[in-house]
Parts: sequence; C-alpha cells; structure tokens
Amino acid sequence: MLFTVNTEVCTRCGLCVADCPTGLLVMSDDGPITGKGGCISCGHCISVCPTLALDSDLTPRKEQIDITQEPKLTPEQAELFLRSRRSIRNYQNKPVPAELIRKVLNVARMAPTATNTQGISYIVVRDKQKLRRIADLVLEWMHLAAKTVPIMRLYARVAQAEVDKGKEYILRDAPALVVAIGSKKDIHRTHDSGHSCLSYAELYAPTLGLGTCWAGFFEHAGEAEYEPLLELLGVPEDKIIAGAILMGYPRVRYRNIVERQPLDVTFDTEE
Repeated sequence: MLFTVNTEVCTRCGLCVADCPTGLLVMSDDGPITGKGGCISCGHCISVCPTLALDSDLTPRKEQIDITQEPKLTPEQAELFLRSRRSIRNYQNKPVPAELIRKVLNVARMAPTATNTQGISYIVVRDKQKLRRIADLVLEWMHLAAKTVPIMRLYARVAQAEVDKGKEYILRDAPALVVAIGSKKDIHRTHDSGHSCLSYAELYAPTLGLGTCWAGFFEHAGEAEYEPLLELLGVPEDKIIAGAILMGYPRVRYRNIVERQPLDVTFDTEE
C-alpha cells in the first residue's frame, strides 16, 4: 500500500490515527505513518483529514466525492422517506432497463460489509421463462423441505394453492430478480453483507420509480443450496446466495404510512 502525507499541510491533529479502525496508523514527528496491522480500504483516514494532507493508492482522494457542501436531509425528511418504504408484491408488466438496475446496484455496493470485505456480486434475472422456471424450482424445493420442516408444510400448501389458481406466488410476477452472491468461506458474514447491500438497493430503488420486495422463499431455497436452482442461476461453486429481492414498477400507489408496533427499547441508565 502506498500511503502519502503532505507534511507541509499536515497539522498532526491525530484525527486519522484515532479514526483508523484497525490501528494501522500511528503518529510520528512528521505526521501519520503506517505501523503494524492491515488496511481494510475504508478510506476513513483520507476522508477525515481536515487539511487534505493524506492520500492512499487504495482509496485515492481523487476518487472521493466532497460532501462538505452538500445539503443534508432534515430528520423529518429522512423519517418520512424511510417510513414510506413498502414491500411491493404487485408489479406492472413492464421490463426494468438493465441500466436502471445497474444504477441501483451501484449504490448498493456502497453499503457496509463485514470488515469492509465488500465481495458481493449480483445475478440479475429478467427473462420471463427463466423467472417462471426459478419459481417452479423454489416451489419444488418447498415441497421437499416440507417433509422435514413442519412450518414449511404450511407455506408449501399455501403457495401451491395460489399457483393452482394461476397466480405466480413465489416471485409475484416481478419483471426482475436480483440475487446477491458472495464467498462460501464465511457464510454468516456473507449473508450479513448481502442483506446490507440489498437493503441499500431497496431503499434507493423508489427514487427511480421502482419497487422491491425480499424474495424470502427463493432465498431459503438458495440457502439450502438446492442444486437445480443454483445450476439454473449459474452460481459459481465457491459462492453462495447471500440474499435476493424482487424488483419492478409498482402497479399501485400507496397514499398513507401504516403504523407499526410500538417501540420496545430498554436503556441501562435513566436520564
């Protein structure tokens, strides 16, 4: 790693050292230097420097965006935006352009991941016949799982009843399925990172007129590594499914925010 310091403007304030999550940076008479430890490429040190004295080839300053002059959402605006988010299960029969999905996922890649490993990639399915085949395989897996998992018996029975009525219950006739995949080496961290990225995706999507919904049954089948499903998707052998969301243009418009259960929180100290 190439780490540079402009000693002429560095004030040795120590902010970069204090904010380094791995303890890699230490302060010297000439400014911060690298000590023992590893860099996770978070870029905190470059971003926090008040005099722009630091730079690194892993997180170059020229690639960072100055946000000091950008207007911030008010707490009220942020709350309204987040509370307005809905799980969309009713989509228009309208394809979502690849460029629009790419724009959503380009924001999703900025989500926090375990020790900034990132490493989440995506498979996007838009072909209608392939989506139908995926739905069939998921339902097939649900019936198999129902033999040993009691709750899945109920889910499989309900899903089958809807399918028998001609409804696409598994993927809700969504025009796109976005599948996050990641390393098999650390399953739990991969799932956490995948969900984090897809959460960014589903929050950003409404700004582009899109709606999303977590593809729960699909994800369960993926977690179970149902081979026909993985083969159809082309998931590499060293990867696992880390999450999935449906995506498309909502068929309906919601006019109100629904209340949720009351907040349940316990503090260890009283104010």
